[in-house]
Amino acid sequence: MHFSKMKILLVEDDDMIGENIQIALESEGLEVDWVKDGMSAEAALAAQPYDALLLDLGLPNKNGIDILQGLRAQGSSMPVLVLTARDTVAEKVHGLRSGADDYLVKPFDLEELIARLEALIRRAHGGFEKLYRNGNVTVNTETRQVMVSGRQVMLSAREWEILEALVSRPGAILSREQLEQRLYGWPGEVDSNAIEVYVHGLRKKLGQQLVINVRGLGYMVGKT
Repeated sequence: MHFSKMKILLVEDDDMIGENIQIALESEGLEVDWVKDGMSAEAALAAQPYDALLLDLGLPNKNGIDILQGLRAQGSSMPVLVLTARDTVAEKVHGLRSGADDYLVKPFDLEELIARLEALIRRAHGGFEKLYRNGNVTVNTETRQVMVSGRQVMLSAREWEILEALVSRPGAILSREQLEQRLYGWPGEVDSNAIEVYVHGLRKKLGQQLVINVRGLGYMVGKT
């Protein structure tokens, strides 16, 4: 996907995190406005349209949840990716119910941030590919329906999270740490073989060839 001419508002009060994100996004061709507090965020949002909002929750002057709720109350459908150190399930649910489209817990991988932002923008612009087909397997990321040879296959919630992460980026290798962060928020806090167990479950249900183990690097699904 080409990010050129797309404009992002980054709201982050940590100088090092904000600078790293800004550099990473601008290297992808995005135009980034970076503000560091809630009042400045509201002023920027009122001044011009943005293609997406990267929003930290713990902000000076006005917190991110209030900004998010205000944005949705105005009828805005702008994609919002929340960035936060708050990693409890209750906090995540609160953020999503307040209108966030996706959620990343600090510390996060910049590559994953870019991938999730890309997915949100593609959905907003109607260009998100909802169907992934590989051999006799079809995955619909909108309905969460998985079919093998025309028959629906039921996945566990965590098997689905891994599959969705992989089919959203066909051909890209996702490390075990990236997948752990997708499932649990923080890598390294789960059993060392948890990802392998879920991948084994996916292979058993969907066939051994779908999820490819790239030795020493991670997992991927092929481009179709």
